[in-house]
Amino acid sequence: MSSLRFKVVEEAFDRKAVSVDIPKERPQEYYAKLVFNRNKMFEYLPQTTYQALVNAIDNKEPLPRSVADSVAEGMKRWAIDNGARHYTHWFQPLTETTAEKHDAFIQHDGKGGVVEEFNGKLLVQQEPDASSFPNGGIRNTFEARGYSAWDISSPAFILDKTLCIPTIFVSYTGESLDYKTPLLRALTAVDHAGTAVARFFDPKVNHVISYLGWEQEYFLVDEALYSARPDLVMTGRTLMGHESAKNQQLEDHYFGAIPSRVEAFMLDLEIECHRLGIPAKTRHNEVAPNQFELAPIFEETNLANDHNMLLMSIMGEVARRHNFRVLLHEKPFAGVNGSGKHNNWSLGTDTGAMLFSPGKTPEDNLRFLTFVANVMAAVHRHNALLKASIMSATNGHRLGANEAPPAIISIFTGSHLSRIIDTIVNSDKDELIALASNEKLSVGVSQIPEIMLDNTDRNRTSPFAFTGNRFEFRAVGSSANCGSAMIALNSAVAEQLIDFKSAIDRRLEAGEELNHAILAEIKILFKDSAAIHFDGNGYSDEWKAEAERRGLDCEASVPLIFDAYLSDKSIDMFSRTEVMTKNELEARNEVKWEMYTKKVQIEARVLGDLAINHIIPVATRYQSILLDNAFKLKSLFPGQKGEELAASDLTAIENLSSHIKTINTEVEEMVDARRVANRIESEREKAIAYHDTVAPHMETIRYHIDKLELMIDNEMWPLPKYRELLFIR
Repeated sequence: MSSLRFKVVEEAFDRKAVSVDIPKERPQEYYAKLVFNRNKMFEYLPQTTYQALVNAIDNKEPLPRSVADSVAEGMKRWAIDNGARHYTHWFQPLTETTAEKHDAFIQHDGKGGVVEEFNGKLLVQQEPDASSFPNGGIRNTFEARGYSAWDISSPAFILDKTLCIPTIFVSYTGESLDYKTPLLRALTAVDHAGTAVARFFDPKVNHVISYLGWEQEYFLVDEALYSARPDLVMTGRTLMGHESAKNQQLEDHYFGAIPSRVEAFMLDLEIECHRLGIPAKTRHNEVAPNQFELAPIFEETNLANDHNMLLMSIMGEVARRHNFRVLLHEKPFAGVNGSGKHNNWSLGTDTGAMLFSPGKTPEDNLRFLTFVANVMAAVHRHNALLKASIMSATNGHRLGANEAPPAIISIFTGSHLSRIIDTIVNSDKDELIALASNEKLSVGVSQIPEIMLDNTDRNRTSPFAFTGNRFEFRAVGSSANCGSAMIALNSAVAEQLIDFKSAIDRRLEAGEELNHAILAEIKILFKDSAAIHFDGNGYSDEWKAEAERRGLDCEASVPLIFDAYLSDKSIDMFSRTEVMTKNELEARNEVKWEMYTKKVQIEARVLGDLAINHIIPVATRYQSILLDNAFKLKSLFPGQKGEELAASDLTAIENLSSHIKTINTEVEEMVDARRVANRIESEREKAIAYHDTVAPHMETIRYHIDKLELMIDNEMWPLPKYRELLFIR
């Protein structure tokens, strides 16, 4: 083993679990201790201010500026009481990460000193440099001004002695430059459209609320091993590495006993989460070695998304305390499971009804079928857009392999709901149909019985599955901002609900009875969206061919998948729901193409460097050793015997030469392809060129490097191998 690799592997394998400072209190006593939630508001704000703020949050109304100063004063006192020295507007630019600029709570006192100050103006609005973040050309370098504005619906929190205020981020001209702004617009759209439909069943409904429960998958790697892999450090994934003889094939890691080092990390992370009001609940080993999952209790979508972004931020800090590095890349290791972030999504009303949960009355079940039918219709209409919303250079490596759903959007409903849908579609309005023993369903509304929650097996190959009382959008990647998927999904459903409401109104104006009008429209929606309904194996070649016949989007090129955002129906949908303008969509796509290009470009540069400066020198050194050995064998054993003894070395030398030559040639061609692509001005065309002409060279280079790894003396190989990276001791 090379000295460096030996040192880092030995260091990694000798580590013990780091002790965790466990609070003496129970979780409920320190939960949300660092969050300015309603309890803290009630304690630190005047009664009138508290009431005004709560009313604004509950009624989804703007907070009067006159109240902001009072809120700021109370928030400052709470923050300082909890050790905060700075404040920041915490926002989510189009980098898939969060951003923050810290300011101290100080101002001149006029006497040569300072006083601690924080007023409503500082709370409500700041001016980050809008040209320094991805903006798709909306802001030029000389047009730097942008605004971050307080989101009152997501509570402020303290992180590392800094008061963090969740905000939106928009340009000087008003276009969104972040994920939160269009997400809030999408949630408003689904609220208004959903409320209008929900009132057909309950006139008391004032709001429809979108809920999200994410499942964060991630890998842990020992910090020493991570630091010895430049590809992991620079790109988040291994650009080379032959699979380990043992990986996940024995299925012994999933839900297995958690290693003590990992459990200490998980406990530390959970404590941090609970202090910050993140309701972390579930933890377990995932399928691949070194892969794990954390999942919280469901929350309102905007808050849930903020909590996920905050989690991804603090995970890295906590991991380093335990001598780990967190890998959130969707496919850090070839040949084993990638990491996703399943988005469990549902809708509910302010009256307490969950709209995807069957009920005990015919009216409840009709409401349930109404909203399920509208979701299926929305996903069918915008399946290409929903795929684009979860696609990225990193997630493109994951989809369609090792239990990840395929890059074709379809909906799994399960056998029970499928039978109900088929009955509605194929039956006459008043015909009574037997579905199972002692179970009957009439499409005549008054006779609809209780619909049980689906109890069929879950389909792990489905990217969008109905799982009993919610839909699970399983195609979302582990490093993604959930906002991207939630913007597209909630907007698409809002548009569909608007159309559904209009169709029902037309029927009512024509004299139809309400329930029959609703049932007739449901039947149409189930019929028209039949192509999106698929309960089979999403990995099969037969499904890919069938999906194409059904007219579903089957595009596999990441840059071309992004085109769905700029289709006429996507632009029209986002415009109708007032979520994003055409200008905003065009700018975001420019960012998507640019980010794709840069990520592939970085990977190509790193791979080229590793190949030429790390792998080839080791391969030629080993080749020299074999040559020397072959020469000595022939010298010591002249004639036929020497030839026979040296044959294996000569064969290995020939194979080494072949791999070395191919790697050198491919690296040169990859560099040339990059040069050509870099001269392309169009971000879209440049991304396509990187996908079509640069990325294929990377796969070829990897193949030959992985072959060399199997051939070269283990002690000489310069980088930690999969068998060392993937198993925590």
